Formats: sequence, C-alpha cells, structure tokens
Amino acid sequence: MTAYDFSISGQHYLFDVQSFAHTILAAGGDSYSYALRDRTTQGVIDDVALGTSELGVVMLTSATEAALTEAFTEAGLTFHELAASAPLVALPSSHPLVNAKKLSLEQLADYPYVYFDQGEGAPVAFFEEALSDVPRAKKVACTDRASLTELIMAINGYTVTSGILVGITDGSALTTIPLKTDVVLHLGYVSADNRDLSVMGERFVTHLARSLDYYANK
Repeated sequence: MTAYDFSISGQHYLFDVQSFAHTILAAGGDSYSYALRDRTTQGVIDDVALGTSELGVVMLTSATEAALTEAFTEAGLTFHELAASAPLVALPSSHPLVNAKKLSLEQLADYPYVYFDQGEGAPVAFFEEALSDVPRAKKVACTDRASLTELIMAINGYTVTSGILVGITDGSALTTIPLKTDVVLHLGYVSADNRDLSVMGERFVTHLARSLDYYANK
C-alpha cells in the first residue's frame, strides 16, 4: 500500500480540488506522493476515521446536521464549519427556466433530478444535495462529478447545490439560480479527534477557507 505524504477525501466538489492543488504546488519538492479522493459521505467518514485521508471535505444542512453530527461523533470525527451558503439550483443554459430569478422545487417537478449516488441503504442525511428527502418522479443517480454536469446538460435536468460545487472549471456549462427554501448549507471539513492536522493539512484548510469564503460570497 502506498504511503502518501498528504491525502484528503471529499464529497464531489470542485473547490476542494482547487485548494488541494494550491497546497501541493506551494509545497513543491523533487518527489512526493499525494492523493485526492472523491467519495460518498460514508466513504469520507471511513477514510478519515481510518487515517487513509487526513481530513474530509463535507457539507451538511440545517436538516441533516443532527444525523451527520451523530455519525461523525460515532466515528471519532469532528466537523469544522468554514462557510455557510444558501442552496442553488444548477441547470443548463438551454433550460426553459434558466431566466427565473428564483425557483421552487414545484416548478422543477417535470424535469430530471440528477444527484450523486451514496450507495444502497445510505441514510437520506448522507446525500450531498440539499432537500434530498423531497420525492421526485424523475431522478438519475451518478457517481462522477463530470458525469453529473454532462447528464444535466444532455437531459435538461437539474441538481441542488451550494453553487460552489458547480463553480470552477465547469461553471460556464451550468447556470445557478437561488432556490426558494429556508435550508442553510454548512460547508467545511471533518478531522479525527485523536490526530492533529499536519502542516500540509493546516495549509489546505487555509486555502479551503479562502476558496469557500470567495465563492460563497460572490
């Protein structure tokens, strides 16, 4: 098994990729071994609890906070919030509702909902999208960030995100519109209670906090 100099796990975001890249570029060096893992929520918890990754980037909402906090505590992890934001609807520029100022889930009911698969039997609180517990007649699961974007564009679908999830390289492909809801998203990371962050870990958190602050407040 490879011993990595630094590794993180995260739900399917782009802002952690950018922060990870800044961290390892700044570290430099003639040789190194790093790892960035996109995981399900349970996968992030397992990676950090086992020490496979130093920390895990996750999102919880005002609706899922209690269940996720309990899961983190049972695994010996603590959640550190770095930013809060309101949920946004992400949809293609060709979508009929693209010019709306705000959208409700009722307005989106006839369109395919695309989301990240969390695995069979996963608690609803573990889903990465806000308001995942709302029933949808048309839904498509995927496991890859690029696939989610391509699917949304190909089938004129939508997902519910922080907006930051869409954000950096594929932001031009999708448009985000505020969602009518009182739900608040809390973005941050989990770390193991019995391990301190390394210097690389601290640098990553600094970059992540800056990135989240910038994108959450654009």
